Amino acid sequence: MRILLISPNTLTAPYPVYPLGLDYVAGSIAAGHEVRIADLQIVDRPALAALLADFAPEIIGLACRNIDNTDAGDPLFFLTGYQELVVWLRQRSSAVLVCGGCGFTIMPEQIFALLGVDYGIIGEGERFGLLVEALAHQHDPAGIPGVLVAGAAATPPPPWPGELSRRLPQDARQVRYYVENGGMLNLQTKRGCSFRCLYCPYPRIEGRAHRLAEPAEVAQTALQLQAAGAKYLFITDSAFNSDVDHSLAVARAMREAGLSIPWGAFFAPITPPPGYFQTMAAAGCRHVEFGTESLADSMLLAYRKPFRSPDVLMAHRQARAAGLHVAHYFLLGGPGESAATVAASLDRMEQLDKTVFFFFIGIRIYPGTGLYDLALAEGKIDHQTDLLQPVFYQPDAIDREAIATLVRNRAAGRGNWVIGSGGTDTATVLHNLHQRGLTGPLWEYLAR
Repeated sequence: MRILLISPNTLTAPYPVYPLGLDYVAGSIAAGHEVRIADLQIVDRPALAALLADFAPEIIGLACRNIDNTDAGDPLFFLTGYQELVVWLRQRSSAVLVCGGCGFTIMPEQIFALLGVDYGIIGEGERFGLLVEALAHQHDPAGIPGVLVAGAAATPPPPWPGELSRRLPQDARQVRYYVENGGMLNLQTKRGCSFRCLYCPYPRIEGRAHRLAEPAEVAQTALQLQAAGAKYLFITDSAFNSDVDHSLAVARAMREAGLSIPWGAFFAPITPPPGYFQTMAAAGCRHVEFGTESLADSMLLAYRKPFRSPDVLMAHRQARAAGLHVAHYFLLGGPGESAATVAASLDRMEQLDKTVFFFFIGIRIYPGTGLYDLALAEGKIDHQTDLLQPVFYQPDAIDREAIATLVRNRAAGRGNWVIGSGGTDTATVLHNLHQRGLTGPLWEYLAR
């Protein structure tokens, strides 16, 4: 069958993100089918229309990576654009339309109905390959775990039990685009998240049990991406160090394989074993992005975090001592937040040197999370609340604007204190730096 996979994400702030998920979806499709990928970062509508006419796909897979940008201060809603794209595709193609992805999995029935596609993929995208085989052989796909059909209830499937096979980038134009706009391609070392954070839908998407890629295979993929032109790799695991031993094994494998380009990842700010960040640095790690969220211990407890503020301070110091660039992401406005807890976080931040702080004020409520259950129990939402449009948790003791005021007052013009993603000004600065040949996330230029 002729299969077209579309990445509709055109967001470029703070920089364009390579659509890694479609590589795995493409890798799940059996030999004998013809697969093409249309990344709308580089394929405009006239080119897509020409591709539809020339290739005549029989199945179109549409990636829904994000519903919105989860930023209460500068909200962007993406599903309206997906709706428009589906209508546009229906006018130009008779192909079966399938939607899947992280965003789709969070609220599959609602997005399925909103977009009016033929099938949905809940959970990991490898199930798309099973759907292709069912359609190719004219079998009913309704019984495939994780495949949503019209009139059926969405049933979250177990984690994908099979091999995780990535098809590396095939389109030289696509690789060139990301290389020229930051130099970054993405790498994954495991699936699943063992943490139980109150607000996070990640375990709903990939499951709670880790499924670890062989470190040597990760290293070989990294080398292949380097050979394809990547100047920087970002590891997309929810937290690279959620399995400390595996992250050390991956870092050592990349060093032994001779990887020469730098890389970065998200880390949980748990107290690391001795020498941990020195091992990361020796393997080429340059950027450590900590999902810190708060430095008030009562808030970390409420968020169900596996660390407390002394752990954050220790992890920061060890990363800095290893010569790494460090950033901390804060998520303010959760259950129990108050002026006192915000002040406690801001006070402790002053102990973190040579870093960048990114503040996201307001926590998006997603179904299937502890925060959803809590908001229901507190009467802040009910079962009829439409969560497709972003709904943010409202703590009783302080509102989002008051939190933002406290942060802005403490920031006092310091450029390394950034509220949200930084907006268009930050995106413009990063774009200009990338056009000058600099690679990576580049937030280290803000560090003080």
